[in-house]
Amino acid sequence: MVTPINTAFLKMAKRAEKYDNKHLVSTFVDVGPLFTLLTNIDHQILYGRRGTGKTHALKYLGNEIKKNNDDIIIYADLRMIGSTGGIYNSNELSLSERATRLLVDTLTEIHDNLMQYAIEHEEFIDLSRFGSLLDEFAESITEVIVEGKTEKEIRKEEKQQYTNETGLEFTAKTDRIEGHLRSTDIHDRVENEEFRQTRYGIEKTRLHFGRVLKTLKKIMSVIKPKRLWIMLDEWSEIPTSLQPYLADLLRKTLFPLENITVKIAAIEQRSNFRLHTGEDGYIGIELGADTDNLNLDEFMVFDNDKDQAKNFFMRLIFRHVKSILSSEKNNIPDSPEKLINDAFTQKNTFDELVRAAEGVPRDGINILARAAQKANNKHITMDHIREAARNWYIRAKEKSVSSNPKALKLLRWIIDEVIKHRQARAFLIKRDENYYLIDYLFDARILHVVKKSISGRDEPGVRYKVYSIDYGCYVDLSNTSQYPKGLFSVDTEEGEKFVEVPENDYRSIRRAILDVDEFEYVTN
Repeated sequence: MVTPINTAFLKMAKRAEKYDNKHLVSTFVDVGPLFTLLTNIDHQILYGRRGTGKTHALKYLGNEIKKNNDDIIIYADLRMIGSTGGIYNSNELSLSERATRLLVDTLTEIHDNLMQYAIEHEEFIDLSRFGSLLDEFAESITEVIVEGKTEKEIRKEEKQQYTNETGLEFTAKTDRIEGHLRSTDIHDRVENEEFRQTRYGIEKTRLHFGRVLKTLKKIMSVIKPKRLWIMLDEWSEIPTSLQPYLADLLRKTLFPLENITVKIAAIEQRSNFRLHTGEDGYIGIELGADTDNLNLDEFMVFDNDKDQAKNFFMRLIFRHVKSILSSEKNNIPDSPEKLINDAFTQKNTFDELVRAAEGVPRDGINILARAAQKANNKHITMDHIREAARNWYIRAKEKSVSSNPKALKLLRWIIDEVIKHRQARAFLIKRDENYYLIDYLFDARILHVVKKSISGRDEPGVRYKVYSIDYGCYVDLSNTSQYPKGLFSVDTEEGEKFVEVPENDYRSIRRAILDVDEFEYVTN
């Protein structure tokens, strides 16, 4: 029979949207100054790869703000708004038409939420005044004009056929000869006309931003002194070609209003907030100027701060288990430390789970659930963690990368070059060098950014980014002589040394640098 703790591990949901607000509040774990930064009233973009906790953070933030300040919260999952059937990705519609629908759908979502708020709080909202303003708002968001030049092409086809045949026929009979004059006249006329209208030039989307902004300003004057918090989740699910248009809408209609705050959850490698339209012009948001940016990956990477990462995962697991066991009226461990002692054979086993998670909560929860399934009615062992991590890597990560043959080939080259030949877990790439496939592997959670900037004294002024390779890539080498000796090697006064926690500056880092161009040369 599976132990109650292992049962709780198996029941931990993997996605925040599966939880109700009560569970989200009870299981949220702050890390460093993250929540303090999120409560800032400035507009922010919260970056993070899949599974890092963006949705959980936004929903917890909304609940806490509503509870403490009684402000208005609008949470919108951008996968669910507006038109269905993949219309935003449709090739049958022009870019401007798809962008227009996205803008209207987003504003309509805001309108509907404000209407719902007014109905639920009619005791202090003047519905007659507020309702008329919402009607005005609804009218303004429909005034979207798609501008594009067109050319007309007319095809005309005419066919004529004319035949005239004349002949004399004679027929001989016994008593006489008969003659007949035959004449045939055929005249056919066929005329086809085809009319086709084709768009050309640069498609333009023009929204009456001025009227939308003015109407929203009136609405916010009624709501004041309350603040409206708009939280847009799953930004990166919007086609990248449309994202700058939605960003421009936010910048011109919501950002200027003093009592509106916008928070956006996005995946950095799948986001496109700005589109240049000329030498000085652009559509969208200027990152850093219009918004502050936070990155969840920077808060929870194991090799950056081991103690912080272990403390985070210990509290995260404890709060989930506590919530599950309390609802089932089972005995609950007194503390996070007691839970770890009761669930794992030794503390090092839990440390290995944290390392395997690579700073991604959803990956950690999935590995833990698979390890608990293997353990059944026993404590979770080191072998359970390693087997679960290997299985999760093969099923969830390597399998997704296999759809991109070149990315898979690069991954295998990196594993061979870094793990096999250098016996390291990480490598360095120049900060100013961008490689699509490296970003692809990072987005797939197979590569992880450990540190954004380090340098070597042998190359003054040149900065490098440190990427670590996922635990699942080398877990099979555990307890063998081929297991990585450290994060990466550097040259010191005493000779070559392996680094575990990267610093900002080294004597020489040439041994750790990976030349991705060499992969391109070898494979071409």
